[in-house]
Amino acid sequence: QVQLVESGGGLVQAGGSLRLSCAASGRTFSSYAMSWFRQAPGKERDFVAGINWPFGRTAYADSVKGRFTISRDNARNTLYLQMNSLKPEDTAVYYCAASGSRVGVPLMGAEYDYWGQGTQLTVSS
Repeated sequence: QVQLVESGGGLVQAGGSLRLSCAASGRTFSSYAMSWFRQAPGKERDFVAGINWPFGRTAYADSVKGRFTISRDNARNTLYLQMNSLKPEDTAVYYCAASGSRVGVPLMGAEYDYWGQGTQLTVSS
């Protein structure tokens, strides 16, 4: 079992920055591919960014490329998402997720084994 707890969400103006964190506990954090997903009201949950194990390769949704950066600190069992140049359309609940996949960065939610409870990001225009 892996327990995931997100933090860092909040209200920010368009153009601003914010960093989300996801603290992991339980089984070995470093052996999982980790990703961020988001779900806006009335929409499906979408992949945002991911980082695989063990090579640390990253993948991003087109909508966040160049603005968001995913990273992980295996010593601290923590996943991060640095978000810059935020837009109102980034407003959503952000979830971190862990996958036991060893092939690249899984893009589909069904490939993830563990999920956090989510943290709300609201970007005002």
